[in-house]
This record gives sequence, C-alpha cells and structure tokens, in this order.
Amino acid sequence: MQRTRPAALGAAALSLGIVLAGCGSGSSSGSGDTNTITVAYQRTAQFTQLDAVLKKAASEYEAANPGKKVKLTAIEAEQDQYFTKLALMNRSPSTAPDVIYEDSFQVRSDAAAGYLAPIDEQLAGWSDWSQFDDVAKQAGLGDDKKTYGVSMGTDTRALVYNKDIFEKAGLPTDWQPKTWDDVLSAARTIKQKAPGVTPINVYAGKAAGEATSMQGFEMLLYGTDSTLYDDSSQKWVTGSQGFKDTLGFYQTIFGEKLAPALDVALDATVGSRVATEMLPKGELAIALDGSWLPGQWIEGDNAWKGWEDTIGFAPMPTQNGQAPGSVSMSGGWLLSVGANAKDKNAAFDFIKVALNRENSLKYDTENSQIAVRKDVASDDAYTSYNPSFEFFSSLVPTTNFRPATPDYSQISGNIQVAAESVATGSATPDEAAKTYDEGLVGIVGQDKVQGG
Repeated sequence: MQRTRPAALGAAALSLGIVLAGCGSGSSSGSGDTNTITVAYQRTAQFTQLDAVLKKAASEYEAANPGKKVKLTAIEAEQDQYFTKLALMNRSPSTAPDVIYEDSFQVRSDAAAGYLAPIDEQLAGWSDWSQFDDVAKQAGLGDDKKTYGVSMGTDTRALVYNKDIFEKAGLPTDWQPKTWDDVLSAARTIKQKAPGVTPINVYAGKAAGEATSMQGFEMLLYGTDSTLYDDSSQKWVTGSQGFKDTLGFYQTIFGEKLAPALDVALDATVGSRVATEMLPKGELAIALDGSWLPGQWIEGDNAWKGWEDTIGFAPMPTQNGQAPGSVSMSGGWLLSVGANAKDKNAAFDFIKVALNRENSLKYDTENSQIAVRKDVASDDAYTSYNPSFEFFSSLVPTTNFRPATPDYSQISGNIQVAAESVATGSATPDEAAKTYDEGLVGIVGQDKVQGG
C-alpha cells in the first residue's frame, strides 16, 4: 500500500516483517473432497485485487494439476466482520478452509487456537523461499520457531489529501504538516473556507475494527512519547499521557465537527466510503489512511482518472514535531495452510502458485503493497507501476508495529471502545482512558501492566 523505487528499497521494505507466533497445528482429518482445495479470503467493494489474483492462481493450479480443483470462498465483509466469519468457519473441521488469508496480527492467536498448520517442511523444498528476506519470513513465525504463513506484502500509513480542496481553501497543495496542530489548523481552515466538505477522517468506531486501532488511534499514539506496550518489560502500559492526548485529538475533531458525521464515522463501511466515494468525489479533504488506497484508483470498478493530479501525500507528523518527526504503522497479510486441510501439501502447492513471482508482482502492484519478494521489489514493472510507491516506501524507517502478542486482538477491541466513546461524546479522554486501563487489566492481569 507505494513508490517508484530503487532495487535497494526491497531490503528496507522487507524490514517491515512482524514477528508473529503460534503453537498449534490441529487435526488434519477435515472432511470433504481431498481433490478440492478450499480457499477463504476477504473481498469488499474496494478490495478486489486479491480476488483477481486468486482466480488467476486457481486456474493456473488446476491446469498444472489435472483432477485437482480450487474452491474460492470470498467472504464479503469489512475487516472486523471478516475475522468473525473466518473464526466461525475454523471452529469445525467440516467448514475450516484449506488455505486462509490471514492478517499478520491474527496469526499468533489463530495458531495457538489450532487453526493453522506449520509449513516449514514444505518451505524447505520451495526454491522461491530464498526470495523472501529473512526478516519478512518472520511474519508467520511462531514462538516454537515454526512458520505458519507466507507474507504477501506489507504496508504503511500516512495522510492522504485532496489538493483541489486545499487550493480552494487557500492551503498549500504541497502540504507537509510538522505537528498535530498543523493538521488541525488545516482541517479548521477547510471547514471555514470549503463548506460542505468533511475536513478530516480518522477512524474512530468499533464497527471499523482494526482500522480504528491501527489507521486511527495508533497512528496518533505512536507519535507521542508513549506506547501501548513496553517491549523491554513485556508489559502493557496504563495511565500514559500520550494515550489521553490521542483521545484528546479525537475529542477535538469530533467536537469541532471536523470529522465525518457519526452516522458515517461509526458505519462498518466507512473505509470503503472514504476510498470509493468521499475522496474521489471531493467530499473529504484529509484521510489518515493506508498505502493500499491508490491501488484501487488505477484500474477496475473504482478507477479514478487523474487521481495522481488530485491527491497529495504527507507523513503523519509526531505530536509536537519531536524526533523522528513522523510516524507510520505497518502490518500485512499472509496465506496460511489450515490445520484441518485435507491435503496440506496440496494446499501449500496452491500458495506457491498464488505467491510466485508473477502473481506476487500482480498483487503487489494492483493492491499497492510494499513488496516482500526481492525479485519483485527490484522489478521495473513494480517500481514504475504506481506514482505513490516511492512516498509510501519512504515511510519504512519511521514505521511501527502492533504488539505481537496473542491478546492484542482483545486489546485492540478495547482501544476501539475508548475511541468511539470519545468520538460520540459519551466519555471524556480521561474517562475513556481510565475505562481502557481497567479493561486492559481484566484482559492481561495486573502483573502484565505498568504505569506510563
């Protein structure tokens, strides 16, 4: 989700790998046709690139393996609902997929739950595995040092803004804010001088799920002097000023009506609306969002002719301009073999096809992914495909990662509750932070938290 970039970027981009963990492999006694590989993945109105790649891979796999069939099961849902529906499928061997599209932060908990199978034996025989940087390989790595998935790419996040609206409001079209106050100042100017336009979107609702936690809250929090989790002590942080200040930013944009109306902000489809309606139609001036956004504007149902002349990009600044000056968050997705896969070797063979050089190039370009294969990252077809690639890849040195712990998904939900309560005005930042701290202790235990 970036750049006209040199080959050297491959190594830097690959440093975005997230160390994830898992320990279960589960049963391999799933029922059904052993000649059919079931693949579960996400598809939405704005996210069709994976669907296209998997259809191509399915055709190629079936042609190379007579008698084998691939059944693609697209889960039509936004991210949080996708996780829920996938979890329901995984609860029974009869419905559990053979190949699973996994968010990196879910790998650890899903492996621990026995939903994923280790694939180290299969990887040892795959020559393409050498094209994945050693750090990128950690994206599916478990505490037991086994691997539970193959990374498809990674991403970064920043401010995306409409230069036409900025010009109308008398703001510079090469906008590069240095502090949170700079961002708020621009939003206030737009509210005053471009009536009818929503000045800024920062994901805030529980329905938006991880988008609220990662694109919204954590992009702010990691620009303060606080963090969610202390790696050195391996404890979660409570009572931090940065946490309260982050909620204060939400209070400001929603209290001053700089953010979308609540019926939009709290809707599960807000991400799709930002990407396919609000930005292209000039209804939104600034979006705190991800590097994948431009991919859907290049071609397909949501193609937007001339977007590269209208859209500008700026790093999200730290709160007061303190070092390193800007902040980003990175994640990524993988393809994993289900623990209940009827034929795990066949399932992995499909992954090999789906993530070979040709298909990885197609996916990484069309979905604006930061490539994790070295041969793709250095390919001219990749580096020249999208004018946003260079910018989003430049954020790699200041990016951050979500805590790689099995309980992160529960804590993420706790963050969403805090953000929404402030956005709706049902709690002050101090009240929401206190409720978050209490919920955090309930999730991880008093011995796993420390004051911030």
